[in-house]
Amino acid sequence: MRRALFDDTHEEFRAAFRSFLEREAVPHFDAWEAEGIVDRSLFAVAGANGFLGMEAPEEHGGGGVRDFRFNVVIAEELQRADVNSVGLGLTLHNDICLPYFLHLTNDEQKARWLPGICAGELITAVAMTEPGIGSDLASMTTTAIRDGDDYVVNGSKTFITNGINADVVITAVKTDPSQRHRGMSLLVLERGMEGFQRGRNLDKIGMHAQDTAELFFDDVRVPVANRLGEEGTGFLQLVSNLPQERLSIAVTGVAAARAAFDRTLGVGASRTRMSPPDVAVRPTGAA
Repeated sequence: MRRALFDDTHEEFRAAFRSFLEREAVPHFDAWEAEGIVDRSLFAVAGANGFLGMEAPEEHGGGGVRDFRFNVVIAEELQRADVNSVGLGLTLHNDICLPYFLHLTNDEQKARWLPGICAGELITAVAMTEPGIGSDLASMTTTAIRDGDDYVVNGSKTFITNGINADVVITAVKTDPSQRHRGMSLLVLERGMEGFQRGRNLDKIGMHAQDTAELFFDDVRVPVANRLGEEGTGFLQLVSNLPQERLSIAVTGVAAARAAFDRTLGVGASRTRMSPPDVAVRPTGAA
C-alpha cells in the first residue's frame, strides 16, 4: 500500500540519507559492532550533510524545519540498511536530546550548544537511570548542591545511550534531596569537567555498536548557567519530552518490522546489497 505521508522533499531527503548510509555506515558496521562503539566521525559527517538538527534554527546551523517526517525517514532508512545499532545514536541525538536544547535553553545556551550539536561536533546524551532504581526517577540519589555560581554534583548513572561518545549530557539530578519529583532539575554536564568519569561501555545481547555506558560524578562543579529551565522543574521537563521519545521508538519499531519482513521476502536491502541513488539535499525553510 502506497503511503501519502511524504512529499517530494522527503523522498529527496530519503535518497540522500540512503546514499549517506551506503558510503559512511554500511562499510564500517561490522567493525563498529566488534569494537562496541561507532566512530565519532560519523556524527560530524552526518552534520555536514544536513542529517542532524533538522528542526534547529538556521542561524544555529540547523535546517529550520519543524517536520518530524524527516526524523521518520531517517529511522526507516537506518532499519532498511540493517545498521540499527548505529542509528540509535543518531535518533537519540535528533529525536530525544535536541528538543531539550531547543525548548528549554535561553539564548546564550542555544548559541553555545546548538551549532556544535547540529554539526555533529557535540554528541548528546540524556542521563536518567541509576543503578538499582530502574524507572523510579523520584528515588534517584545523584545530587547537585548549589555552591555560589556552581552546583556540586555527586552520584552515578547507568545504561546511558551515547554515554562514551557524548560531549554534552542532559543529567537528571536532585537539587533538593528532601523532595521527590519537585526536587529534580536538569543540568548539562560537559566532557572534560573535573570529576566527570565514564565507566564501562556495557556489553549487551545486541546493539553492540551503540555505546551504552556508566557515568560517575565525584564533586563535579557545574555552572548554574548549565541548568535547563528553573530549578526543581526537571521532572516536568522530562515528562514533556516523553511523547516525542515514545513516537520515535514506535516509528523505529514499525520500521524494523517492515525491514525484517521485506528481507524475509527477499525484496529488502541488506548491508551487502544496497543500490541507493546519490542525491544530496538539506531541508530548509518552513514545512
